[in-house]
Amino acid sequence: MSQLLQQQVFEGLERLCTGPSGNGILTAPAFPGIERIGAQFSGNVFEPHRHDTYALGVTMKGVQTFRYRGERRFSLPGQVIVLHPDEEHDGGAGTEDGLQYRMLYMEPALLLECLEAEGLGLPFVDEPVIGDPELAGVLLDALGELDRELDELFVDDFVSRLTGGLSRHARVPRRSFGAIAWRQTRAARDYLEAHATRPVHSGELEAVTGLDRFALSRHFRAAFATSPHRYLLMRRLQQARAMIGAGESISDTAAATGFADQSHLNRHFKKAYGMTPGQWSALVHGSRTPPARAGGRGSGS
Repeated sequence: MSQLLQQQVFEGLERLCTGPSGNGILTAPAFPGIERIGAQFSGNVFEPHRHDTYALGVTMKGVQTFRYRGERRFSLPGQVIVLHPDEEHDGGAGTEDGLQYRMLYMEPALLLECLEAEGLGLPFVDEPVIGDPELAGVLLDALGELDRELDELFVDDFVSRLTGGLSRHARVPRRSFGAIAWRQTRAARDYLEAHATRPVHSGELEAVTGLDRFALSRHFRAAFATSPHRYLLMRRLQQARAMIGAGESISDTAAATGFADQSHLNRHFKKAYGMTPGQWSALVHGSRTPPARAGGRGSGS
């Protein structure tokens, strides 16, 4: 492992709260459409789950293992992990020595906007573990200092370089797509985010966008790689995760984020992040009660 990678393994780890099990997650300041974490784990950590974002990361120390698209995968230090939206996966440490990694979660729309001028769709990378020092370096530019906030100019360049790196490994040619109704889909996205804690009806989105519900669904999925319904649910869960991380009780969080009750939140949280809200709280806050089978956003992701 290079000296740079060794240095970045430990940057910020003094803030990573861990319990007796040595498991913990460090969350970085968010940027619109991008989330970042650093984590260390031992044992089998993540139960099967899926995100509505890309999960892109670098294994920093140990062996990272996860089941993805029907196969057991392994990632070594310096290797890049690429998981596509809505692809189910689990994950954890592949050896008794434990695992450290960094992960970035990006909304597909950021990549699509970068590709829009070329009229091309998202590159599909069928191999989830890649040995590419250049691409790892691009990711570590955003993941190396988790205390640092990302600024707009950095993100513009980062997304451009990331798109190029992913395209190098896309074995399935990027297919052309018809014109996406960006103004309408962005209006729908903004409306869903503004009203994430209550039910939103199809008629509301039709009134906001001027598209019928079926056309909107097609354009929305092309732009954001998910449906309006799942996008709304994931924004609720994102808010819930942030509230729990800030120390709010799970029952208060469920009520504040539009879930019927705590069990309703638990069920959807586990499907999205591979862990219960209580396990997430234990990992973020370094609870003295070790989580049973934890999970998070990703393969470790």
